[in-house]
Amino acid sequence: MIGIIGAMSIETEAIIRELQKAEECTVSGVRFVKGNWSGTEVVVATSGVGKVFAALCAEAMILKYQPECIINSGVAGALDPALHLLNVVIGEDVVQHDMDTSPLGDPRGLLSGIDQVSLPADQRLNAAFEKAAAGLEIPALRGRVASGDQFIASDEKRNDVRNTFGAACCEMEGAAIGHVCYVNEVPFAVLRAISDGAAGDAKMDYPAFAAKAAEQSIKILKKAMEELR
Repeated sequence: MIGIIGAMSIETEAIIRELQKAEECTVSGVRFVKGNWSGTEVVVATSGVGKVFAALCAEAMILKYQPECIINSGVAGALDPALHLLNVVIGEDVVQHDMDTSPLGDPRGLLSGIDQVSLPADQRLNAAFEKAAAGLEIPALRGRVASGDQFIASDEKRNDVRNTFGAACCEMEGAAIGHVCYVNEVPFAVLRAISDGAAGDAKMDYPAFAAKAAEQSIKILKKAMEELR
């Protein structure tokens, strides 16, 4: 079974509608829907926005369903200048850009207890995403995904996260899901389509492109299911 987590309904409902033999269960206030999607058994959940909701959802999914891996799919703001709207980032690894104990002498982003800044995503999943994106002719690149409980919408903050962590894109859930998966020894991946530029125009771009970007991620994810069977 593959776990799929999106923060918002635009990132999950299209998948849920296509599930065959769907069964629902609510755990810790999160709705989980299990079923068959493109020949693969999956469980899909809409976590809610932010790292705490994402972590809660991932932990509940692992304990309830024991998925062989978890994929976080959705939208993100671009940090890498090579990225354009509706391009896709395949997360090579994840960092939490708002984790900061640097006054104690630690590097920014250091995760207390596991003493790592970045957590690597699963290479088999990433290879399937890359092949799917190429087959669909959707521009995609591998890169670091930075997560934090902030909607990045200024040049100053965008440049800070980019320069500090070398991240390709930013969002609010992927690294929290990766953190939970790492602790539980469950492979994970993050697939994000670009909805905005994480700069001054993000507040205008995001409402216009979020749904379209979510569709891009779902297209790649569905195509990748063929490789993951």
